[in-house]
Amino acid sequence: MRYALYFTPPASDPLTLAAQRWLGRNAFTGAALERPVADGFDAAALAGLTADPRRYGFHATLKAPFSLAEGRSEAELLAEIGRFAGEVEPFEIPRAVIGRLGSFFALVPGDDCAPLQAFAGEVVRRFERFRAPLASADIARRKPDELTAEERRNLVQWGYPYVFDEFRFHMTLTGRVPAERQAAVEAALVAHFADFHDRPLLIDGLALFREPSRGADFTVHSLFPLAAAANRKTA
Repeated sequence: MRYALYFTPPASDPLTLAAQRWLGRNAFTGAALERPVADGFDAAALAGLTADPRRYGFHATLKAPFSLAEGRSEAELLAEIGRFAGEVEPFEIPRAVIGRLGSFFALVPGDDCAPLQAFAGEVVRRFERFRAPLASADIARRKPDELTAEERRNLVQWGYPYVFDEFRFHMTLTGRVPAERQAAVEAALVAHFADFHDRPLLIDGLALFREPSRGADFTVHSLFPLAAAANRKTA
């Protein structure tokens, strides 16, 4: 069993619905979904492009998958997430865009967003005591020889290379895309996510995802609204 702290919009949010159709899986229920028609891609091609992110579900990583530390329980983790979410105000990424990171595509901030960086860093710190140390095989899987010195330090200390100054918010939408297909994939993504590309993205919750066994699909265990969002719902 592994857990992860991710951002994802609520199950009924239009962005969630669009993303799960693109990926072919509902991370809230685990159900497989029929994919959209994408110009230039048949169903098999689209399934191949989305295989990697489909297993994880539509999300942005805040605290990467971890096993619970010895002596910690799921109930304790849930209670702490509830406390933390109640202390944090929602905020907006002013402009989210379809972007390419290396050879894959994701929904990313169009500009720097200081509240987002602060939020992500605090999630990493606050929940570190719940994380069991990485096994040597987990460290090797991250290919530390290909990481920068700072990324290697982060991997050892925090269990993930891309935290704090190295953190880049991204909601992954494809696996690796060959260079000759990147323009076509980008066009298909911009068309499918036209209602969300170059628009604000509200960060108003923190989700606990769970992987029941290594290699299994991640699903949403619980979604915690941030303070003001929760207050609006109870007002």
